[in-house]
Amino acid sequence: MSRAAPRFVCSACGGSSAKWQGQCPHCAAWNTLTEAATTLGGPRPRAGLAPAAEVTALGDVKPTDLQRISSGVEEFDRVLGGGLVDGGVVLIGGDPGIGKSTLLLQSLASLAGRVPALYVSGEESVGQVALRAQRLGIDAATVPQLHIASEIDLDRIVAAIERERPRVVVVDSIQTLYSAQLGSAPGSVSQVRECAAALTRLAKQSGTCVVLVGHVTKEGALAGPRVLEHMVDTVLYFEGDSHSSFRLVRAIKNRFGAVNEIGVFAMTDRGLRGVANPSALFLSHHGADGKGGLVPGSCVLATQEGTRPLLVEIQALVDAAHVPNPRRLCVGLDPQRLAMLLAVLSRHAGVATFDQDVFVNAVGGVRIEEPAADLAVLLAVGSSLRNRALPRGMVVFGEVGLAGEVRPAPRGQERLREAAKLGFSRAVIPKANAPRQPIEGLEIVAVERVDEALGELRKA
Repeated sequence: MSRAAPRFVCSACGGSSAKWQGQCPHCAAWNTLTEAATTLGGPRPRAGLAPAAEVTALGDVKPTDLQRISSGVEEFDRVLGGGLVDGGVVLIGGDPGIGKSTLLLQSLASLAGRVPALYVSGEESVGQVALRAQRLGIDAATVPQLHIASEIDLDRIVAAIERERPRVVVVDSIQTLYSAQLGSAPGSVSQVRECAAALTRLAKQSGTCVVLVGHVTKEGALAGPRVLEHMVDTVLYFEGDSHSSFRLVRAIKNRFGAVNEIGVFAMTDRGLRGVANPSALFLSHHGADGKGGLVPGSCVLATQEGTRPLLVEIQALVDAAHVPNPRRLCVGLDPQRLAMLLAVLSRHAGVATFDQDVFVNAVGGVRIEEPAADLAVLLAVGSSLRNRALPRGMVVFGEVGLAGEVRPAPRGQERLREAAKLGFSRAVIPKANAPRQPIEGLEIVAVERVDEALGELRKA
C-alpha cells in the first residue's frame, strides 16, 4: 500500500529535499524549503517497459507560420510580439492593484467579438467581474462570446475549458488554484507548479491560448518556483508606481517575439489606454524651470527598449556631503554602474565627486538597464555639479568604458531618427555611431572620450 511521505520543496528554485534544512542544497537560498506531500512505496515501472518516443528527422518537419490573435490593444500586442499565439502560455505578473486584471479583461472584451474567450477568476465572484466590466465601459450585449467563471478547483476549470472550447483563456490568478490530488494548500509551491503544468499541457494539446496571472513577492519576483517561468512561453512584468497613472508592460521572456519589448499605458477612469508616443510622454516636462529654460542636471537619453527607440529624461542632483560616506542613489538605473561611472569621471575627466552626494533618477518610472545610458548619466552629473544646464534640444547616448572611451550603442540610427522626429536639434553620440548620411534638422557631435562629451557643458 502506498504511503504519504513528506518532501520539502524550495520556493526559489523548485528543488526538493528529503528533510527540512535551513539552506536549500540546490540554490543555496535560506529559509525557502516548505513541506509538500508525495506518494512513495507503490510499484514502480521497470526500465524498458515503456514504449519508445517517436523520433522525426528535422528535414521531414514542415515549419508553419504562427497564427497570431490580435488582442485589440495595440501596446499589448507589441509586447507579445504581434499578438497571442494558439497553444501559447503567457505568464503576467505585477504588484497588486497595478492593472493586470483590468488589462486582461479589456483584451478579452475586444477578442470576444471575434473568437470565444473565457475569463476564470479565483479571487473575485462572477458579480464582481461583471461590475469591473461595467466600470470599464464594456457592454455585455456586444461581447456574446465572452464567458466568465469563478472557480479555483483545477479539475473543474479543465473540464469547463474542454466543454466550452474557448480560443483564449485567462486564469486570474495561478496562486489561487488547487488540485485535489495534492494535499498542500492553494498557493504552495507544489500546487502552483502542478496547476501551471496541467494548464500548459492542456494548452499544447488543445491549441487554446492560456494567460496566467502571477503574484509578485516582496523582492519583485514572480511568486512560486522559478520553474514556473521556464514552463511558459512568454513572461510579462507590469511595472510602474501605483500612485502614478502610467504603466509599463515589459517582456522578460518570449518564444514568439522580441525580449525586453515594452508597452506603455495610461490608467484612466475607463481602464488602461495605450500610449502611442511614449517619448513625448516622458519628456512632457523636460527639465523646465518655469521660464522657458532648462535646469542644471537634466539630460535627455535616447534609449532602446526592444524594437522601440525611447527618449527619457535623466536627472541628477549633486550636493555637498555632510557625512564621511557620501550617498550614491539611483532610481531606474543600476547603482553599481553609477559608482563605476563616477570613478571614470574623476580619473579621465578631472571631475571629482568623492565629497558629494549623487542622486540619479530616470523620469517617468521607466527602468533602464542598457549601458548606452552611461554618457547621459555623466553629462547630467556634470551639469548638476557645475550648476550649468545643457543646451536645449540636445539628446545623448553612448556606453562609457573604464578607460574613458565612449563605445557605440546598437541601433544608433533608429535612436537618432526618433530624436529628429521629436524636434531635437543636436545629438552627442559615440563616433562609431555617426551616420554616413546627414539627418535633416539634427546636428551630430561624435565623441571618442568622456572629456570631449563634457566639453558640451562649456558651450551651454
